[in-house]
Amino acid sequence: MRLVRGAWKLLVGVKDALVLLLLLLFFGTLAAVLSARPGTRPIAPGALVLDLRGSIVEQPTPINATQAFTGGEQAKQFRLRDIVAALNAASIDDRVKTVVLDLDGFMGGGQVALGDVGKALDRVRAKKPVLAFATGYGDDAYQLAAHATEIWLDPQGLALFQGAGGTRLYYKGLLDKVGATVHVYRVGKYKSAVEPYILDKASPDAKANSQALAAAMWQAWQADVIQARPKAHIATFVADPAIEVKENGDLGQAALKAGIVDRLAPRAEFEARVAQIAGVGNRTARKPSQYARIDLKPYIAASQRPSGDRTIGVVTVAGTIQDGEASAGTAGGTTISQIIDRAVASDKYKALVVRVDSPGGSALASEQIRQSLESARKKGMPVVVSMSNVAASGGYWVSMAGDRVFAEPDTITGSIGIFGLIPTFEKGLAKIGVSGDGVATTPLSGQPDIIRGTNAAFDTVVQTAIESGYRRFITLVSGARKLAPERVNEIAQGHVWDGGTAHQLGLVDAFGDIDDAIAEAARRAKLDPGKPHAVWLDTEPTWREVLASMFTSSDESAAVPVDLLTTLSRQRIAELASAAEDARLMTTASAIQARCLDCPVPATAAPKTTLFEMIKAWIS
Repeated sequence: MRLVRGAWKLLVGVKDALVLLLLLLFFGTLAAVLSARPGTRPIAPGALVLDLRGSIVEQPTPINATQAFTGGEQAKQFRLRDIVAALNAASIDDRVKTVVLDLDGFMGGGQVALGDVGKALDRVRAKKPVLAFATGYGDDAYQLAAHATEIWLDPQGLALFQGAGGTRLYYKGLLDKVGATVHVYRVGKYKSAVEPYILDKASPDAKANSQALAAAMWQAWQADVIQARPKAHIATFVADPAIEVKENGDLGQAALKAGIVDRLAPRAEFEARVAQIAGVGNRTARKPSQYARIDLKPYIAASQRPSGDRTIGVVTVAGTIQDGEASAGTAGGTTISQIIDRAVASDKYKALVVRVDSPGGSALASEQIRQSLESARKKGMPVVVSMSNVAASGGYWVSMAGDRVFAEPDTITGSIGIFGLIPTFEKGLAKIGVSGDGVATTPLSGQPDIIRGTNAAFDTVVQTAIESGYRRFITLVSGARKLAPERVNEIAQGHVWDGGTAHQLGLVDAFGDIDDAIAEAARRAKLDPGKPHAVWLDTEPTWREVLASMFTSSDESAAVPVDLLTTLSRQRIAELASAAEDARLMTTASAIQARCLDCPVPATAAPKTTLFEMIKAWIS
């Protein structure tokens, strides 16, 4: 008994010690969170460094708690408006002697977002130098670098411009092998979002639409780069890069000769050049930079300015639109409609601006968001829409609630159409000797039957529902855009348009960025458009997300060289991983979708399914 009592006391002591340790950890973390004050550290003069190892997004996804606590690597995401605000502040901040663009490992961000950052860089370049460095420049990285005063390239690096376009996955062969049948219900000859499930290559109509869109986007990219850097011989360089390389015998020299870059030199020489402008840095083991640097994250915190009277609420619709609730970076219909409804009910706001960066998704969730915006308008609150990189299909559906719709020439929009998608597995089950049988009281009993397949009655009902939904979409666009339904039907059919063409067709009202939309909302609310009014109504992070962010390294000074081919390879692997998201949407998402295949899914919408889970979902 004495031994048992001793063991018991030991266990109780261990338990008490663990409880005490957890309490100390909890209250220590809580104290750190509560005591954290952005911008409390003084900003010393130096170079503002934009070390963009990751992607620029409209709304970052929350930090993965498991990866944060286990030290796992996760791609960084930089909020677009934070970067633009930091550059705007830097342009008038005497402490910032220069801006450094470190573009090693930059994964892109969409042409509209990059154009907005480029314009902010131009404002800096008008007053002080902007220096760019990379081990290699691809399309996205160079769209930013073109706005720099000096572009440096590592001697072992290269510039390689690919243009818009690429390969997408088609799953019909795999579905045939595993015996899955995908029943498709759609309207519109260009509504190609379903084609990967029923074809092994793009249809002629879909390919023609994709080709026209890619050509428009590529032309816009070249125009932006040439305007920012007239001396770059882009047309010659991209016409036949193989010839350029062979003639010069060196990739870097070819870029230098074409005026693509200004200097071939290693990072050490680049940093020495920055030190001449920004001053010498403190070369510690942790921060071995030669020059005085100002890291982006603390500068953003220190540069935050009051947002005026905060009477214009900005609602973000970013990522795939899905039913129910969702965290930041995915547009949950319930989550966003609740944000809108609370804003209207609070009587704090005199207008709403909706920032859309979405290829669409659930038709039901899209309508849920639109109805909340429509309710705000009925109560006299102006609603202005600002389209970012993508506002198509369900994203366009949401936009129809705006009193005025702003897009940019590079915005991808349109794709007016819906489709339904239901998988059944009768062929796969037959391969392993499994069949089904049962009784029915009506033609729709047990439908959709994933064991024996759908029947004609069910197919007719669903197709009729899809056609009804399409007419509803056409009616919404007709009323919002003041176009005849017949005209809307001509330019709809799931066709995807660039922003310039969409403006000509009357699908958007004007060209403009988020600031233009906020100024328009202020005018409609009878506020001074020259004063700050906006407040972003984002979803508040959970305590887990706040805690996870504390365990994520914020050190931006340990830049690791990433060659261009590695960056391009990572981008292609990310595209392959999108197949997992397609599988998840096919098996778990709303059956009726207003989603665009030709539209790039914003980086906020990271795949939620692994490739293993994708295959498992198809064969299980």
